Amino acid sequence: MPDPPVTDAEYDDVLGRAFDRRLAERLWKTARPHHRLIWGSVGLFPLISLAELAQPYLLKVAIDDHILHADWAGLTTVALLYAAVLGLLYGLRLLEAFLMALTGQGVIHDLRATLFAHLLRLEASFFDRTPVGRLMTRVLNDVEAVSEAFTSGLFAIVADVVTLAGVVAVMLWMDWRLALVTFAIVPVLFLVAGYFRIRARDAYREVRRRLARLNAFLQESIQGMAVIQLFARETHERAQFQRLNDDYRRALFTSTRFESSLYAAVEALGSVALAMLLWYGSGQILAGALSFGALVAFIQYTNRFFLPIRDLGAKYTVMQAAMASAERIFGLLDRAPAIVSPLPSAAPSSTVREAGRVAFEGVWFAYEGERWVLADCAFAVAPGEHVALVGTTGEGKSTCVRLLNRTWDVQRGRVLVDGVDVREWDLQRLRRHIGVIFQDPVLFTGTVEANLAVDVNGARSVAVEHALQTANAAALIARLPHGLGTPLVERAANLSHGERQLLAIARALVYNPAILVLDEATSSVDPESERMIREAMARLMAGRTTITIAHRLSTIQNAERILVLHRGRIHEDGTHAELLRRGGLYARLHELGAGAALG
Repeated sequence: MPDPPVTDAEYDDVLGRAFDRRLAERLWKTARPHHRLIWGSVGLFPLISLAELAQPYLLKVAIDDHILHADWAGLTTVALLYAAVLGLLYGLRLLEAFLMALTGQGVIHDLRATLFAHLLRLEASFFDRTPVGRLMTRVLNDVEAVSEAFTSGLFAIVADVVTLAGVVAVMLWMDWRLALVTFAIVPVLFLVAGYFRIRARDAYREVRRRLARLNAFLQESIQGMAVIQLFARETHERAQFQRLNDDYRRALFTSTRFESSLYAAVEALGSVALAMLLWYGSGQILAGALSFGALVAFIQYTNRFFLPIRDLGAKYTVMQAAMASAERIFGLLDRAPAIVSPLPSAAPSSTVREAGRVAFEGVWFAYEGERWVLADCAFAVAPGEHVALVGTTGEGKSTCVRLLNRTWDVQRGRVLVDGVDVREWDLQRLRRHIGVIFQDPVLFTGTVEANLAVDVNGARSVAVEHALQTANAAALIARLPHGLGTPLVERAANLSHGERQLLAIARALVYNPAILVLDEATSSVDPESERMIREAMARLMAGRTTITIAHRLSTIQNAERILVLHRGRIHEDGTHAELLRRGGLYARLHELGAGAALG
């Protein structure tokens, strides 16, 4: 079976360049608050390298100056010094790992906080177009990958370079001829490492692509498990998962084969270098030009020379993933919010406000291009008036609400609240001024009280209690095992739909909005819950400007005015009785039946 077409989302985790100067500079700015930890880690590198380099030299001294001369007292001193150097090395490495981990965790903390704060500022249209899984990857996986650049990537590479430079310097100082014998294999080594590095990178890219497909299938299957079981598709889905899982395993095997080949090739070339070293060094010893201890030290230094090269592939992959993740993170952070509050200096200095008045003046709006949802739409709602918006699916009822609270901005015309263009309002004040109760209420994981008092500083308990009484939700709170402190699970699944709706009404009341928007809140509840919700809504609407989005015409017959949207404009305007007498679009919708005609 051929693979499905490759989408952009599948390449969310592909690798980029191992080092990008521009991204590295931005990462440094992000990590700058933790510069003391970074410089502390960097300051340990020379000390660790010295401890590493001292060990082979101490072996040379032990062999040449003490073992060959049967100087056991001197050998004991060297052995104690060797043990002390070894203890110092492990202590420094422990401290270095601790500092690097602190640095990485600090960067993770700051980047995630910055990303989440930025997401809170982005407009709703961004979230309509961007999959949630991709955003979660940015905040979780990509930030984790960037931290690896500090703990296992860049720092480790710098430490290796410092150690390699020290090894080369010591080997050249001890015997430059013997050092050149060791280095003779280096050109071949880098050619082999470069070949396998490229192959391993391509193989790792394929692993990430296969994993993305497996994750996408798994997410879709779990979300649609009820449908899979309903249509008895378990066998088909199991076979599909097995195919994707096998593809992922094969890609992993390919990646592992190249990484193992790189490691084995470096080991083999290192063994060739040691053989050449032993052959040449033995001849030098026989000629009296080299001591036995020096040859042993050279063997130790050669092992330290090839060790970081063996790990090159893993570190290169870490840096590639970190740079790719950094590019995606900064790409998201560079996306400026399209809808923001005006600057204080741009706000109107003196405006006569009519509290609760709403007006659409020649509004044109399209979600994409010039496919107009609203076209020269104009209407007004007086303070305290109850108006219903009706129309067939796609006529722009919900769009009017989105423009009212600036979830989206108009392309042409103006939307006025209290006589002021919504683009001149402070966003937070505007959205507190307009309360919206959705057909499917959203409650968050946490306690009931936390869902009601969502203000930054917390709502007063008196306001919460009054809101619960007005919303007919006091009895519900009394039934809950811990009252307001009762925890809600994900999507408040431990409450019925009617109970969630009552709490949503109470939440809107806590802020006491002047304008209320109701998205048919009783369309999918039992009769008793509907009665309680209607009573709560009647109290909620008292003295407030109310706009009801109607899905069933029977629910808005008592509205003071009914506005019929058709082809982006207000097609009809009047009371229920007036519109029926006219025999127009509203009358035809009424005849067809609310449930079938509206959406």
